[in-house]
Formats: sequence, C-alpha cells, structure tokens
Amino acid sequence: MTPLNKQARLAGFLYLLLALVGPLRLIYIPTALFASDHPAQTAANIVAHETLFRWGMFGDLFIGTMLIFVVLALYRLLKPAGSTAAVLMMILGGLLPSAIYFINTANDAAALVLVRGAPFLDAFNQAQRESLAMLFLRVHREVITAAETLWGLWLVPLAILVWRCGFLPRVLAVWLILNACAYVAQSFAGFVMPHLSDSLEPICFPLQLGEIAFMLWLLVFGARRYILMESKDA
Repeated sequence: MTPLNKQARLAGFLYLLLALVGPLRLIYIPTALFASDHPAQTAANIVAHETLFRWGMFGDLFIGTMLIFVVLALYRLLKPAGSTAAVLMMILGGLLPSAIYFINTANDAAALVLVRGAPFLDAFNQAQRESLAMLFLRVHREVITAAETLWGLWLVPLAILVWRCGFLPRVLAVWLILNACAYVAQSFAGFVMPHLSDSLEPICFPLQLGEIAFMLWLLVFGARRYILMESKDA
C-alpha cells in the first residue's frame, strides 16, 4: 500500500468515527428523550436517562475533537491539489465547527443542571426550571441549524480539491457540491422559512449521502490513481 493510499484510508477511517458517533446527540437522543412542547416530560426523560444524555454531551465533545483530526488528514491528503482551497477547508470544516460543538455542549450542561435541581436554583419552581431546560435544548437545536451552513460551505473547497487531485473520482466532487447546497438550504430554511424545513427533507437526504459516499470511497478504495500535480492556489 502506497503512502498516499494509507493517508486516504486513514482519513476515511477517522471520517467513519464521526459518522458513527454523530447521530447519537443529533438524532437518537432528541428522538428518545425530548417531547416537543412538553418540558415536564422532557425533564423527566432526561432525569430517568441521565447517563444517556451525558453520553450525548460527550459525543459532541468527541465530534468537536475528531473534526480537527479528520480535516487535518484531508488537508495532508489533498493539499497538493490547491493550498488555498485546503486552508479554507481546514477553517470552514475543522476550526469553526469544532468550536461550535464545544460551545454548544454548554447548552446541554445547563439543561441538565436545571432538571436535576440545585440549592442555588431554589428561586425557580420546578415548572420554571423545566421550561428553562427546554429553552437551552431549543438553543442547542438552533445552533445546530446555524452550523449546517458551515457543514455545507466546507464541502465546496473539499469538492474543488477532489476534482483536481487526480486520484479520486470526479463524480464524488459533484456529489459533494450537491451535498453542500442541501446543508445550506436546510440552514436557510430553518431560520428564514421554517415551514418549509420538513418538505426539504426528502429532497436533501439523497444529496447528503455525498459525504457518506466520499467517506466510504476513501475507506474502501483509498487513492486508486495518483497524478503528480504542482501545488496551486484555489
């Protein structure tokens, strides 16, 4: 196995870790524990399944950390195809989303403190604490909606690098661009036209499989063909 192939497979493996852990807090925990517009039920569920909720918090911290390593591995792999695009990919896909994940964990921590109660919260009755906890959980969700813009934008320089590199199929670059458009559209709709968010899901879902296809290609096939290129700015 060539060094380039090893780099590609390493990037794919790290990417796979993100794909396995990401749905825990993003999909599973909200589905299992949160009751929309029912703060008391949501609070009871969190208290009853506190360990699961804490694992969700750890999952966000894990994702925030692993993002740096994933994007760094992609940077090393794809930098010869364009240094400017590679740096932009690092900022939009690594540094900024990583910071958001760490900061957003504070919303879950605040919600957990509120539902568990503490002496310094005696000024609030139980119903007020439950409503405040729901508020922090909603803020967490809105931060994720905002982060979807970055989830989309970083795929644009990544797609440019994939298109130029010469050892990955260009169809992946096209799919990544469509994936980027889907994320940005969902983020835009979430804030500007929330009534359209649900109707966008069936359209965006197949487009958002572009990242999965890219990850699996790196993991299974690696760098199948290498064309030596001069480093160039995007």
